[in-house]
Amino acid sequence: MGLGYQDTPIIPGQQWHVHDGERPQPAVVTPGSITHVEPLTPPSDALILFDGSTRSAGHWEQCKDGSDLQWKVENGYMEVVKGTGQIRTKQAFGDIQLHVEWAAPINIDVNDKGEHVTGQGRGNSGVFLMGKYEIQVLDNWNNPTYPDGTLGGIYGQYPPLVNACAKRGSWNVYDIIWKAPVFDGDKLVTPAYVTVLINGVLVHHYKAL
Repeated sequence: MGLGYQDTPIIPGQQWHVHDGERPQPAVVTPGSITHVEPLTPPSDALILFDGSTRSAGHWEQCKDGSDLQWKVENGYMEVVKGTGQIRTKQAFGDIQLHVEWAAPINIDVNDKGEHVTGQGRGNSGVFLMGKYEIQVLDNWNNPTYPDGTLGGIYGQYPPLVNACAKRGSWNVYDIIWKAPVFDGDKLVTPAYVTVLINGVLVHHYKAL
């Protein structure tokens, strides 16, 4: 079975189909250590959207209906509760610098044949900017998929320069510098631009979307 598709639209300005399995795979790069003896101190002007406490969970709501957060908050982190759906910040943002730390499940799900799922079936999620543009979240450690769906890819548009996924069970760190698109009515004046570092490795540099 191939890793992607050939029956999807061509991405504008590129030669590749969306989720094209024949597109070159990002090279695998082992990131340096991201383990810190002490937690990193955020900049003095940072808005801390989650600090590990139930109190800061108040910045978040369920995407489906705007209800209170239904994910589990314990041991200093938020954990997805299956069946609750995606979450979003209550506050909207334009241009931002965003720091996100996440870890995929250690245990791999199995399919109805009792086989470990592969590709997009492992820890699949995303960081959605303005509710539209997705920076892929995926357990890509020893788990290839179609290139524009690789961890850190701009989903459906651009693969990351490299696959810098941390080993399963480790935390991954995303630093995203986002410049929002500018519109004049329905006319696009300036596209969105994004720079992304994963575990300290640059995977997109000021990429126009």
